[in-house]
Amino acid sequence: MARIAIAGFLHETNTFASTRATFRTFVQADAWPGLLVGREMFDAVANANLAVEGFIAAARSSHELVPLLWASANPSGMVTEDAFEAICFMLCRMIHDAGPLDGLFLDLHGSMVAEHVDDGEGELLRRLRELVGAKLPIVAALDLHANVSPAMVEIASGLVSYRTFPHVDMAQTGHRALKLMAPLLAGLDLYKGYRQLPFLIPVPWQSTLTEPMCSLSTLGATMESVDLVSADFLPGLPLADTYDSGPSVIAYGSDQRVVEAVVNRLNEAVLEKRSGFCGRLYTPAEAVELAMQYASRPAAGAVILADSQDNPGGGGNGDTTDILRELVRRGARRVCAGVLTDAEFVRLATEAGVGAVLDAPLGAADSTTGAPPLQAPFEVLALGSGSFLGTGPFYRGCRMSLGPMARVRCGGPDAVEIVVSTRKQQAGDRAMFRHVGADPAEYRILMLKSTVQFRADFASLADAILVVAASGPNIADLHQLHYEKLRPGVEVL
Repeated sequence: MARIAIAGFLHETNTFASTRATFRTFVQADAWPGLLVGREMFDAVANANLAVEGFIAAARSSHELVPLLWASANPSGMVTEDAFEAICFMLCRMIHDAGPLDGLFLDLHGSMVAEHVDDGEGELLRRLRELVGAKLPIVAALDLHANVSPAMVEIASGLVSYRTFPHVDMAQTGHRALKLMAPLLAGLDLYKGYRQLPFLIPVPWQSTLTEPMCSLSTLGATMESVDLVSADFLPGLPLADTYDSGPSVIAYGSDQRVVEAVVNRLNEAVLEKRSGFCGRLYTPAEAVELAMQYASRPAAGAVILADSQDNPGGGGNGDTTDILRELVRRGARRVCAGVLTDAEFVRLATEAGVGAVLDAPLGAADSTTGAPPLQAPFEVLALGSGSFLGTGPFYRGCRMSLGPMARVRCGGPDAVEIVVSTRKQQAGDRAMFRHVGADPAEYRILMLKSTVQFRADFASLADAILVVAASGPNIADLHQLHYEKLRPGVEVL
């Protein structure tokens, strides 16, 4: 039986987004728990689709687990220096006080950028390695969008990543992390293989439900053997302007020649599919016009408008109104839009009460780059606490804490309904709508503030899915961005 310390420190950083992740952001719960220390972590993540829960579930019967710290924050711009330093200090102190350890498991994202550190995970691992020594196994689970740096590979004993996007296998990745740690705990050495690829892949075309990611995401698993413990392809997060941004492949095994051969094969397979990472982006006007045409057909399924660039899961604030205004202007019917974030609007709706008509601006707290707030009479249809359990494949088991919520309607009966929350969270689970009395299956047009994660729970409802490029910092066309820190030779697709 090994004594293994467990911690999580996650943030997906969009360096082109202006909102910062402060210490308070990490303290506050959203879809995932806020800052936790000690054994309260176990209860908070129990049965949730999280890598840390997957590791705990797989390891608790055969190892002594030492819970340290959990901290996560919604994707945004950079993590503030004081937040990064405070959480690193807490984690290092806890490890120092934990007593003798045989291993350390970390639930990380892999693309954290702080105001003073471009490679957040690399710097965290460096500090932890100095603390625990050169021989202690450190294994980390990473997001599929991790920008894996040479420092991360060199310092960590092992890295594994999600293989699905939508991320329905996060807990499973925790299981895989324990499998990777097992030979290390037994005192065996594993060879490492690693390559960075020379291009950036736009996030909307990274879904593993479609090609070419569908085939590439499973290739590493098919190559695992007695000599190869783990192999992954990570498409990376292109919205981080750092030296190590972009796709990578990593592998671990007991035979160096096998590991190198697998890394080369994965690298070649991705390069062969390079031209396939593309798709159609629609303007709000184009998307709404097409959606209304689809929705007018008899016995048709829903049309989903993915408000990708304001996706809170990619650093957006979840409050832009570009698509919403177009739906209202054109008189679209049987529409449900969400999840829009506007704490003040929810407060006013709560005060007014169900059945009231509220005339107040909605959304667009910063309308300098997008449409202004939507001003209309809104009928308050339902209110909610914002506390409920995720039921879909992505947010399964997550205890949502989105603050007070409201569902309102504008444009008269059978028109545009909007689900509004106090805290931002991408629309990745039907439970977010059902919490305020809306069944997504009953609408003809769904406008969802998400890029890909929504597909896990909503795609089965849709006859068509349109990726819309409205305002917001989660840019889909990477050619619109000005990169300054990418390593030489990296191209934008």
